[in-house]
Amino acid sequence: MHDSTDRGILSNGLVTAAAFIIVVAGLRAATPVVVPFLFALFIAIIAAPSLFWLRGRGLPEWLALIIVIIGLGSLGLLLMVMIGTSFSDFTRALPQYQEQLQVLFDRVVASLARIGVDVSASQVADMFDPGAVMRFANSMLSGFGGLLSNMVLIGIAAILMLLEASGMAAKMRAALDDPEHTLAGVNEFVASVKSYIVIKTVISFVTGLAVAVYLLIVGLEFPVLWGLLAFILNYVPNIGWIIAAVPAILLALVALGPVQAVIVFAGYLVINFILGNVVEPRVMGRGVGLSTLVVFASLVLWGWVLGPVGMILSVPLTMMVKIALQSSEETRWIALLLGTGAGVVSQVDEADDQQPTNT
Repeated sequence: MHDSTDRGILSNGLVTAAAFIIVVAGLRAATPVVVPFLFALFIAIIAAPSLFWLRGRGLPEWLALIIVIIGLGSLGLLLMVMIGTSFSDFTRALPQYQEQLQVLFDRVVASLARIGVDVSASQVADMFDPGAVMRFANSMLSGFGGLLSNMVLIGIAAILMLLEASGMAAKMRAALDDPEHTLAGVNEFVASVKSYIVIKTVISFVTGLAVAVYLLIVGLEFPVLWGLLAFILNYVPNIGWIIAAVPAILLALVALGPVQAVIVFAGYLVINFILGNVVEPRVMGRGVGLSTLVVFASLVLWGWVLGPVGMILSVPLTMMVKIALQSSEETRWIALLLGTGAGVVSQVDEADDQQPTNT
């Protein structure tokens, strides 16, 4: 009896793992199609509160939608202009910066050799390419700029999603046997994802603005570009601000000197500490409900599957998966494993409270 049960559990686990691999492979193969629609969903979630707020003030739906579309279009055009101008200038100067970094790298190796530290320049270069960080920043901005080039498709998809959002509840009530139970789970899912994305967007914008202003004061070239990179990479949990800071620090090192590079690093550190470790936890409340290990693993997984956009959306996408797993008794244990310790304890306590008491 136990053997057949164990075999059944093992077979179910293998089927689940195989299905997961097939889905991931399919997403990776369909990245050119999936990424624009995910980005459209991201924009729709950010724009939905403004649309509902305008409708709540008595505006007709068509007028509220037009105002939101104009706002989104203006913001997208501004981003395209800012990225295009700064990115083209940085691309032209990139070979010069890479050459300066290589010269600095060779000087460091020579200095170590003079004090008796035997370092092979070729071996170190194989492990650490001083120009790779600059190329990564260039590719990240290039990928985001390429995504913005599909703004017409993304904008149309986002508008259609906003139109569907207002009538989705009525459609689900008409289509489902137990609509209230399902709608409660859907509302929880939408509220959690919307809260995270909106708060993260506001904090990321403030972070990018603070970085741009600070680097402008320091005198570093392309402050708008580094502010945009900080804004984009602030969506990447835990390590995003570090990835955004490294290219600016290296540029400060070769263009302004080591003292200014330390000042640039200190500025990034202070901005991230204040906004990421003080302001964001207070505004976010209980947080996203995912363990630190799961957040990092989701960053790697979604980044590999969907590229830079997957890294940016790694936490919202994992939250979607977690909430979907919570909706079924058979998969709720997986959702508990994805959550934090506090979340597991609270859910267990809620389950215990729902148990009937014997008197």
